[in-house]
Amino acid sequence: MLILSILFLNRTLRLIIILLKLTMANTSKIDNNLFKVPLSTGFRRFFYFVKPEESSFDSPENVPSYINEALPFFFVLIITENIINWYKDKKMMRLNDAMSSISAGIISQLPLLFGRSIEVVVFCYVHKHYKIAELNWNSPITWWIGFLGVDLGYYCLHRAGHEINLFWAAHQVHHSSQDYNLSTALRQSIFQRYCSWMFYAPLALFLPPQVYMVHVQFNLLYQYWIHTELIDTLGPLEWIMNTPSHHRVHHGRNPYCIDKNYAGTLIIWDRLFGTFQAEEREVSYGLVHPLQTWNPFNVQLCHFKWIWLRFNQEKTILDKLSTIFKGPGWHKGTPRLGKHEELPEVEYPVKLYDNHLPYWYNIYVFAHFLILIVAYTELVQFKTIMTSYQITLAILFILYSLTTFGALNDKKIYGCYMESVRLLIFMALYFYFDPEKKFPSKHYFYNGIKVFSTFSFCLFTLIANRQYTTGINYCHEITQKTKKLL
Repeated sequence: MLILSILFLNRTLRLIIILLKLTMANTSKIDNNLFKVPLSTGFRRFFYFVKPEESSFDSPENVPSYINEALPFFFVLIITENIINWYKDKKMMRLNDAMSSISAGIISQLPLLFGRSIEVVVFCYVHKHYKIAELNWNSPITWWIGFLGVDLGYYCLHRAGHEINLFWAAHQVHHSSQDYNLSTALRQSIFQRYCSWMFYAPLALFLPPQVYMVHVQFNLLYQYWIHTELIDTLGPLEWIMNTPSHHRVHHGRNPYCIDKNYAGTLIIWDRLFGTFQAEEREVSYGLVHPLQTWNPFNVQLCHFKWIWLRFNQEKTILDKLSTIFKGPGWHKGTPRLGKHEELPEVEYPVKLYDNHLPYWYNIYVFAHFLILIVAYTELVQFKTIMTSYQITLAILFILYSLTTFGALNDKKIYGCYMESVRLLIFMALYFYFDPEKKFPSKHYFYNGIKVFSTFSFCLFTLIANRQYTTGINYCHEITQKTKKLL
């Protein structure tokens, strides 16, 4: 833990120094690989404060990955939000919930390590073969058409994601957290992009692909900062823009919140199409029937399993199809979206799913989770010089690691065995990729990770051996002892 503390302090000090240099120097040149763009540029993008001339490109190949460039900003804002919550004595981020959200976000991005998103591929194909007009990519008018068109397309996609059961199976991932903070915004589905393309494809008939690629990223970035309880209301902007207040309603499981406020950037679509709902009283977040697990695969697949069971239970073809294409609340004898009066009222105080692990256990799991995030960001940065075989190995290790962290947070008896194996695989991959040799400037950082992982392997090998010989869930045992001491 001492080594981890030193590493964390070192990285924190480096980050503070970088921030100070950037703020004081007011320069557009970044000589550190943590931030790819100046702070002012990175934060402006979250609020759509960008000019058409700085975000217009002559070809799709030249459009930057705004999402990847925003990665460090995501975590800076998460840390900032929690510092403010701590200062104001408000609810802090739960480590297990934040890990679950960030895990879903990482999983959703893994297919992009092999190439473009399917929605971009389809858009380019439709534009090339079926376009009926060719708007000037360098025109501000085209930029604004792209802004409105993509935002309306997102509204339609988002609404379908709540009102069509098959699409909800993908989108429910984003709603599965019982917390509402900036980490919740990262909780995304790996499957949603495979149905989103159809809602944007009509724009390809006239909108250049590079304009679409810009706005679909800014639309997503805008929705990041509205996942917070720190901001109350924003005055007149509430009539036009999607705000934290509006989006809190959308994430609510209270009956008055269901199927409301589908907006991406502009709330005007909800006002026009009758799906707007103002925030009236305390909102309880999450699914109507909350999940009771941190397993990342269950988070991604649980509703698909439920649809499959319902599909097999129905007797007629019409009813089987209805379980797929009608709303999540539909059952035989009800309207398409089910009966609103059947929605359960929220009981207060809300009981959150939490296994209340010992403090040191939470810190241990979160520390290794941070190491995995570092590995993932390095993978994103250097994927172009890696082989498909190496990328596949890295992805499999990431998936196994996230599953292991879920098992540890769920207090599963097999979690310690998975962790021992995970650490063994990690050391093997470490020597295979040899980051100390490839990045000598980070020698001390990577060497610290190696030492910490070796210590962790010894620790969990001892825990696994104790469990195997006694048959007792060691994590559960130390949790009970900790409660008695407190």
